[in-house]
Amino acid sequence: MSSTKLAAGKALPDIAVAKLGGGEIHLPTPANSFKCRLIVVYRGKHCPICTSYLAKLNEFLPEFRQIGVDVVAISADTADKAKVHMEKVGPDFEVGSDLSVNQMRELGVYISSPISSSETDRPYAEPALFVVNAQGDLQIIDISNAPFSRPEPASVLMGLKFILNPDNNYPIRGTH
Repeated sequence: MSSTKLAAGKALPDIAVAKLGGGEIHLPTPANSFKCRLIVVYRGKHCPICTSYLAKLNEFLPEFRQIGVDVVAISADTADKAKVHMEKVGPDFEVGSDLSVNQMRELGVYISSPISSSETDRPYAEPALFVVNAQGDLQIIDISNAPFSRPEPASVLMGLKFILNPDNNYPIRGTH
């Protein structure tokens, strides 16, 4: 497998995915007047840990929005599969589907093949989290190869509150 390691402080690739309900989500572009965008890459409907994580993320959504953070979640699931999954999650954030293997590689995420047809029917992305700041640069990058290793939404919220406070003048880390 080849993938690209994204660099902190650099632009997120201009990737667009299908948005549930119609249209597209352009990953580097926060919606409306948000200061930044939190992009959560999840494994898909087959992953109960992802279901719990997305539900927890949804609980914190008002606080993310209050500090100016737009939240989206994306996976390789088909639109139909993602729609069924989101009926269980009930998110108030946008959800994207049909993330391709090439797009996964552009994001530098780990890609897994299903272990059986009961899991899913296509390669899928392991969990990742990206925060794109107002300038379109990657402020935070977190990539995992396992479903149980990802930052808790409360921790991400706490960090973003600190980063987005202009009094803190917090730089992008990991750019040396």
